[in-house]
Amino acid sequence: MDRAPNPAFYVLLICLVLMAVGPIWLMLATSLKLNVDIIQGTSALFFVPTLQNYETVLCDWLWYEPEHVRRCDRTFGRALVNSLIISSVSTAITLILGCMAAYALVRFRFMGRGVTSLTTLMVRMVPPAVLLVPVFGIWTFQYGLDGTRGGLILVYVAMNLPFVIWILQSFIVQVPVQLEEAARIDGAGPFRTFFLVVLPLIKPGLAAAAIFTFRIAWNEFLLANALSDRSTRTVPVVIVNSITEYSIDWGAIMATGMLLAVPPILFTLVASRQIITGMTAGAVKG
Repeated sequence: MDRAPNPAFYVLLICLVLMAVGPIWLMLATSLKLNVDIIQGTSALFFVPTLQNYETVLCDWLWYEPEHVRRCDRTFGRALVNSLIISSVSTAITLILGCMAAYALVRFRFMGRGVTSLTTLMVRMVPPAVLLVPVFGIWTFQYGLDGTRGGLILVYVAMNLPFVIWILQSFIVQVPVQLEEAARIDGAGPFRTFFLVVLPLIKPGLAAAAIFTFRIAWNEFLLANALSDRSTRTVPVVIVNSITEYSIDWGAIMATGMLLAVPPILFTLVASRQIITGMTAGAVKG
C-alpha cells in the first residue's frame, strides 16, 4: 500500500513555486502601475493596470503617439535591436565553429587531442570578470573594436565556444561511425558526410547548445557595459544605466525587464522542439 506524501512536501513545493514565480509577478505588477502607485505602495495587490510604462519604452515602435510621452526616448528600441543582432549572430557563429571543432576532436586522431579538449573546458571555467581588463585593453588600444557590435560578437563567440565544443562532443560520440563510413562508400566527401549525416543526428545537442549560448549572450552585462557605447548598448546595460542618482523610473525599468525576458523564452520554446523531436525520433511505436 502506497503511503500518502508528507504534508511538509507540499509546503516545501508551494514555497519553491512562490520563490520562483513571486519575483516575476512582482515585476509584472510593477510594470503595470503608475509611478505614483509604485512610490506610495498602497496598491500592492489591488490597482488599476495601465500600459503607460510599455508605451513609454516602446514609443518608437508604436503606430501611434502616446499622450503621456512628451519626448520619445529611442534608447530601448536601439538596445533591443543590438541585443537581437549580437545574440543571434554570436550564437550562429559559435554553433558553426563549435560543431566542427567538436567533430574534429571526436573523430580525428592527432597529437594533443586530449590536451586540446581539456583546455577548452578549462577556458570556460575562467570568470568573465578576470578577462574584463585585458579584453578591454586589447579591444580598445590595439584593434579598435570597442563600441562596435562586431567586438561584442567576437567576445561572446570566444566566451561560449568552449562550452559548445564540450557539450557537442558528447552528442557526436553517440553517432555510429558506420553511418559515416556508409556515406563515404556512397561517394560523399567529408563535408557532405558532416552536414548530411552527422548534423541531423545531433540536432538535440545543437538546440541545447543554442539555448544556453543565446541566453548567456542575451543576459551578459559586464563585458557589454565595458565594450559598448551609446549606439551599441544592449538591453541589460540600458536597464542599469537608466538608474541615476536623480530619478528612478521603476515602472519603465520593470516594463523593460519584462520585455527583456520575451525573446529568450520564445527562442527556448522554438529550440526545445528540436530537442523533443530528436529524443522521440528513435522511439518504437507499439
